[in-house]
Amino acid sequence: MKALKSYTIPFVGLKVGEHHFDYQIDNTFFQHFEYDEFNAVDVKIDLKFEKKTTFLELHFSAKGTVNVNCDITNEPYDQTIDDHLNLVVKFGDEYNDDNEAILIVPHGEYEINVAQYIYELIILSVPIKRVHPGIEDGTLQSEIFSKLEELSPNEDNKTKSSEDIDPRWNNLKKLLTDK
Repeated sequence: MKALKSYTIPFVGLKVGEHHFDYQIDNTFFQHFEYDEFNAVDVKIDLKFEKKTTFLELHFSAKGTVNVNCDITNEPYDQTIDDHLNLVVKFGDEYNDDNEAILIVPHGEYEINVAQYIYELIILSVPIKRVHPGIEDGTLQSEIFSKLEELSPNEDNKTKSSEDIDPRWNNLKKLLTDK
């Protein structure tokens, strides 16, 4: 994970106060995590890093787009990403990340790698069901989508007239009503 070294922040050398870090995320970032669900990624991460005397506060802000395939038509589209993550880093006896908002690191630590938190922020910002916006407003023209509409049951097929029903079924229906 030497390639993710640029996401390591050595907080020992920083003064107490507020510091800002900017990261531009693309496909190469997700290749290190072996995640290939995105066709293209263009997300900007703004990290406000507040160093206090006894703890650290990290405020992540993600804005941009990821190109994903629609779950219905498999057509690629750009999904907008706009999300935030707040993390408090405290110092303790041993490493503990059980709580999603609080990270406890050992007293001897001098740096923190934020790559995993950026990864999770972007992944969790994408909706579970990815639907192309063209489906919702009816403007998508896709071969798969037109085939789905062609094969979907419509009102004409559901309500058959009595002329189409075999007359033998009518005699069976009489048995149900005769008691």
